[in-house]
Amino acid sequence: MQLGINLGYWGAGMDADNLAVAKEADKLGYAVCWAAEAYGSDAATVLSWVAAQTERIDIGSAIFQIPARQPAMTAMTAATLDSLSGGRFRLGLGVSGPQVSEGWYGVKFDKPLARTREYVEIVRKAMTRERLSYEGEHWTLPLPGGPGKPIKLTVHPQREHIPLYVAAIGPKNLEQTGEIADGALLIFPSAEHLEDTAIRHLRAGREKAGQTMEGFDVVPTVPLAVGDDVSALADMFRPYTALYVGGMGSRKQNFYNQLAQRMGYEKEAAEIQDKYLSGDKEGAAAAVPRELIDSTTLLGSVDRIAERMQAYAAAGVTTLTLAPAGFTLEERITALRAGTQALERAGLA
Repeated sequence: MQLGINLGYWGAGMDADNLAVAKEADKLGYAVCWAAEAYGSDAATVLSWVAAQTERIDIGSAIFQIPARQPAMTAMTAATLDSLSGGRFRLGLGVSGPQVSEGWYGVKFDKPLARTREYVEIVRKAMTRERLSYEGEHWTLPLPGGPGKPIKLTVHPQREHIPLYVAAIGPKNLEQTGEIADGALLIFPSAEHLEDTAIRHLRAGREKAGQTMEGFDVVPTVPLAVGDDVSALADMFRPYTALYVGGMGSRKQNFYNQLAQRMGYEKEAAEIQDKYLSGDKEGAAAAVPRELIDSTTLLGSVDRIAERMQAYAAAGVTTLTLAPAGFTLEERITALRAGTQALERAGLA
């Protein structure tokens, strides 16, 4: 099992620290550095900046939002980043959610599975550098009856095949991801529930495509905090968990809330959402079960974290992406180093 890091969003006042974390991860031998985007910093600019100041670590978008870019533009960006980084780019895609898609980008959040499938097909075709033509429900290239003609990408990616990942949570999305992608980006992963909540759906998709799980990259993001008081460390992540389970999306369309329910927290997920959407964010955070936080994070001593890493590896994780927590750069670097130490103690390095 390899390790990655997720720098999250840029522009929160820790940009210099984030770069230092990325450079330290590069020195420690982490496999990949992911950057995210929502409705603030974009991932492409961040990744180009990180790539310019690192040497070995891969850079990955987790995620490029599908409603934010036409698929051909994503192919252009992927090819450019792969070329500039010397073949170190990984392309992660996701549909985002209805609030961002419709509120920020003005793109209707409908038929996300079909839209993702078409998007991936166009991106892959464009990156092969064949002349681009496509007929689908959501995209037709070139537009019929106009002056457009099939053209091809002029940039040569460093590699013939750039790894493509899809961020997936729901069963149908996970199955399609197994079918059409090279890897899956997961969030709030519990090693104990991973087979039922993710792996079996990915496996079904791989079987549809005539493939096995061999070579498919299962990549969950897991917050990491090091210390002796596990309860206190878990409390650090209460607002984070409450935000996603309670407030990320609408009452009817909150994929994270549905995931918590599938993990056995039906009553708790409903309470968290009720309190969060009513404006009681502190109450929502207090309602998050410590067991839910503990099972979806890496908390405690290096030995305890090593045990949890073994559980993730046994569950089928191939790249464990860490989000090192800390109030200072020193604390985040310490957590980052603890991650490599735990991997070694777990016998997974």
